[in-house]
Amino acid sequence: MGLTFGHGTNLIRRQPVVRKNPVDVRAETCSIEPMKSKSSVEKRPSGLSCIEICAGAGGQALGLEWAGFDSLAHVEYDRHACATLRLNRPNWNVIEGDVRDFSAKEFRGVDLLAGGVPCPPFSKAGKQLGPDDERDLFPEALRLVKECQPKAVMLENVRGFLDAVFTDYRMSLKKELKALGYQASWHLLNASDFGVPQLRPRVVVVAIREDLTQNFFPPIPLIDGALAKTVGETLFDLMSENGWEGALAWASGANEIAPTLVGGSKKHGGADLGPTRAKKAWASLGVNGKALADSAPPRGYAEMPKLTLRMTARIQGFPDYWQFAGGKTAAYRQVGNAFPPPVAQAVAVKIRQAILGKADRAKNRAAS
Repeated sequence: MGLTFGHGTNLIRRQPVVRKNPVDVRAETCSIEPMKSKSSVEKRPSGLSCIEICAGAGGQALGLEWAGFDSLAHVEYDRHACATLRLNRPNWNVIEGDVRDFSAKEFRGVDLLAGGVPCPPFSKAGKQLGPDDERDLFPEALRLVKECQPKAVMLENVRGFLDAVFTDYRMSLKKELKALGYQASWHLLNASDFGVPQLRPRVVVVAIREDLTQNFFPPIPLIDGALAKTVGETLFDLMSENGWEGALAWASGANEIAPTLVGGSKKHGGADLGPTRAKKAWASLGVNGKALADSAPPRGYAEMPKLTLRMTARIQGFPDYWQFAGGKTAAYRQVGNAFPPPVAQAVAVKIRQAILGKADRAKNRAAS
């Protein structure tokens, strides 16, 4: 393969508290911002509106933004992730606290409710307890749908959500959404089909209000996405930025897309690229996965290189301008747990088209 080097691309505490400003990217703590009062959904000329739960470090939020959605609120439990959101988007309404304490009633009529509900209840890396896991927040998502009655819902999770053991759970979820007036479907998408340089299969549950369902078509791999670059193509400029003479040879050998980036669990010990099997996969690409490096290899470096935090973020589809708050371990957990922005964008664009398709038909009828 020829090398073309370059770079690619859980919540509210009801008592308002004072937010410190600005947030220091190096800080290990994150202050809480009070919820902004919005008695009704504020539509902006630039796009449709959305609220997001379990926002994490902003992967899905970026995708929604790129797809033309204006955010009214981002709800997140982790203080470091909240700091990341505020650092990158000071004007966003970041609500820190438990999603179970969040009410969406004042956002009634929002166009989209989105979220990356916790994956451990459905992950093969865990016990797959599903509804018996206290971290299962699908019931909370359903409550919020009832409260804000959006035109569409978009919930991301791991591939394990589609396992046979959860068939009854999925059918129950679909039935409950049907009772609320939505047609639900789930879609298995590989991040590499949307320009992200790793495999990373993700399940996206999409529920569209029944009067809009005829306008929704899920994203088609490669057609609505892009061919992913290899690890070498993606990271060559970062690996060589300190003058490492071996960067070109390394990039030529790292001629495949990355394995799924893991290591995002709080139960995981530190900032490395995951368990033994994952480390072996990275080693086959010439990457030492035992830890993250603070900087790119210097001149004369003779060992297998480690990835920096910025490199992992690029592998996850984040743009280089996106910064992460907290120490190395906290920041890498945010990267490892993220929904790749280009994948979120691809799904959100299709949801946007479904919503606007209905509006366009109504406009045409009025004009005729």
